[in-house]
Amino acid sequence: MTKTIFKFLIILCFISCSKESSIDESTSGQTMYFPPLTGTTWETQSISDLKWNQNAVQPLLAYLELKHSKSFIILVNGRIVLENYFNNHTVSTNWYWASAGKTLTSTLTGIAQQEGLLNINSKVSQYIGTGWTSETLTQENLITPKHLLTMTSGLDDSTDDVNPENLIYKADAGKRWAYHNVYVKLQNVVAKASGQTWENYFNAKLRDKIGMNGAWVQLGVNSVYTSTSRSMARFGLLMLNKGKWGNEIILNENYFNEATNTSQNINLGYGYLWWLNGKANYHLPQSQLTFPGSIIPTAPNDMFMALGKNDQKIYIVPSKKMVIIRMGDAADDENLALSDFDKTLWEKINALYQ
Repeated sequence: MTKTIFKFLIILCFISCSKESSIDESTSGQTMYFPPLTGTTWETQSISDLKWNQNAVQPLLAYLELKHSKSFIILVNGRIVLENYFNNHTVSTNWYWASAGKTLTSTLTGIAQQEGLLNINSKVSQYIGTGWTSETLTQENLITPKHLLTMTSGLDDSTDDVNPENLIYKADAGKRWAYHNVYVKLQNVVAKASGQTWENYFNAKLRDKIGMNGAWVQLGVNSVYTSTSRSMARFGLLMLNKGKWGNEIILNENYFNEATNTSQNINLGYGYLWWLNGKANYHLPQSQLTFPGSIIPTAPNDMFMALGKNDQKIYIVPSKKMVIIRMGDAADDENLALSDFDKTLWEKINALYQ
């Protein structure tokens, strides 16, 4: 009797272990795919090939539709696993990135640095001149592009206006984390350093290199990117691959690593305009409070994120070789970068592969 039970347990273990390894192998054994720069060709992979739970797909899509989504894409190893559009949105419809587009600014700043055009540790005023704030010259000269990348300029965040009269001293640069629209000054820095317009440099060095569409739109003081959901997915795929597109290095890995890891000791959940999951604590926009734990506790700890107003999302999960895109209207009431929607959405995503 004991031998029979022992054999049965061995068989159960074998079946269970085989199932787990097959899920891992379905992603880890694959080569990374990059879609062509032109045309609509994009390789796909089925839920069944990945050995995911087909029964979890419909509840996920129903939740997305209920929460005012316009598009949702999951890539694994660069291949499309899910691509869904809602509320009259289509594969060719452009939509705004909101603050998720901050990561485009971060990336282009890194590209300009690797080309020797700027140094993120130099003074901002070295590139755009003095008097761009209302601070004293000594205070202003403390602010570097790195402080703009990390939201630690020390400027008063009570207004998003970036005219000099509204850029007022609150603390020395590097001493205070505050989510502030002043990061857009990085676009002026890159433009001056490159001797090109921001958009021309962006198109040549990033957009066209990875086959994105889209354009920058000026909305008040905000410079907002708009594109198709697939273009957002292309950018996510670039960052999943640490700045490489196929064999071409678009962004060097050293800067990528700085950008997607804790960048200062005040908000552990923030890199260079990227949100970071799985840290010991984090700050939220418009708050000086420190919240313990991970930003999205239901999501993988190694995930880094581009998050924008009204729930524009790029989730990048290196451990799962996964990129997830969500565009749309606010899931609930109008909100900033983070909302309860993230937590529930990840519960639905987890059900696909757990």
